[in-house]
This record gives sequence, structure tokens and C-alpha cells, in this order.
Amino acid sequence: MALLQIARLSKSYDNETKVLKDISFTVKAGEFVSIIGPSGAGKSTLLRCVNQMVPISSGEVIFDNAPVTQLNKRALRQLRTNIGMVFQHYNLVPRLTVIENVLHGRLGYKTTLQGIMSRFTEKEKEQAFYLLRKLGIEEHAYKRCDQLSGGQQQRVGIARALIQGPKLVLCDEPIASLDPNSSKIIMDHLKSITSELGITCLVNLHQVEVAQQYSDRIIGLNQGEVVFDGTNYQLTEEKTNRIYGTEMRELITV
Repeated sequence: MALLQIARLSKSYDNETKVLKDISFTVKAGEFVSIIGPSGAGKSTLLRCVNQMVPISSGEVIFDNAPVTQLNKRALRQLRTNIGMVFQHYNLVPRLTVIENVLHGRLGYKTTLQGIMSRFTEKEKEQAFYLLRKLGIEEHAYKRCDQLSGGQQQRVGIARALIQGPKLVLCDEPIASLDPNSSKIIMDHLKSITSELGITCLVNLHQVEVAQQYSDRIIGLNQGEVVFDGTNYQLTEEKTNRIYGTEMRELITV
């Protein structure tokens, strides 16, 4: 059953340049889908169109049978509690502790006063520690986030997204700022935890081999258009070259 449906989606930031052009695809519940493509292909914009961090110019986004682009602010805020987001540069509050940052993932369920007063239930706190334990950073719960390594901070970001209890997690280049070892740890956790919790994952990646290793399905973007949609086995060298063009040859030689 489709959890996310994108139909003929286009996005322009001005009247001349289309960042996304007539994008259409569906994502089934429980799928782990990677979106790959060169820099400037529109990967980040596409993810932000899903949860309406960026408004679309035309087309439709339907999430869990709800027409996202037609929702009012209140309904959109409620819908976003079911869509977690993991950012390339973590988007944490550096001066706050790990546990405080994770619990911020529950703010979408709170009133303004509850949020200001940081009123979280014991069940929410237990869930936060459970996720930190699953991600291997429970011992850092009371450290400030700016005392952690990049890989550790990204794991905090993942925990913050998962504590929402989302049906879908959007990950925007979650390993772009990390070394290979930290990248593997992050991808292993993303794959195992989302699978265990039955969460659908849509992740932007620049690394073809990482996408092939972890994904149920890969979508390739080039210049704002879908040029590939299939399994990792269907992603041949010819199709990879079509996605990346001349940039692929540069990646191979690095």
C-alpha cells in the first residue's frame, strides 16, 4: 500500500528555472528508498516538498491519504508529527543536552506552554533513553550536544526524528559531513531501526555504492527529473552514467 504519492510535482524558485520538473513516484509503507543524483539535481528540494518545508509550484503530494498541499496550517502541523526529518548538519541546539534535544522531537504533540516549560511524560523520557540505547549513545545523554563528534550528533538527530513516532523519515544527506566509519554506523542504524519499527525511510545520498548497499529501491534525479527508478540490481553502469553524467567519471577517479 502506498504511503507517499507524488504526482507531476514541479518546483520553481523564480519564473524561469525549474528545480523539479514533473516528478512522479510512489513509496510503499516500510520501504527504504534512496534518492541519488549530482549536486543541484533537486534532491533536497524534493524532500522539503514532501513535508511542505518548501511549497510546491504545481502537482500533488499525498501522504497517508492526506493531500499535503491542501492542508491548513493546523492540519499540516499535525501531519508533520508523522514525518520525521534528519538533516545533513544535524539541526540540534548545541547548548542543550542530548536528552533535551531528543525530547524536542515531541514538541509537535505539545501545546505552546508545555513546550516552553519542557513538560515531557515519563513514557516520553523512557522512549528517548530507549532510542539513545539503540543508537549506542545512551552514556552521552546528559552531555551538551556541542561536546559530541559529528557522527554522535547525527545519531541524536535520528533519535529526535524517531521519537515522534513517525510513519516516514526524510533524511537529507545524513552522511555527507561524516567520515566513512561514521557513515557506515549511521546507515546501519537507519536501516535496522526503521526496519525494526516499521518506518518508511526516504534518504538523499550522493554515494551510489551506499544507496545500492542499503536500499530496497533507488530513484535517480538529474536536473530536476527522474531518470531512474528501480532496484539496486537494475542500476547498471549505463544508468548510473545517465544519472551523474560527467560527474560520475570524476567520482570514479577520486
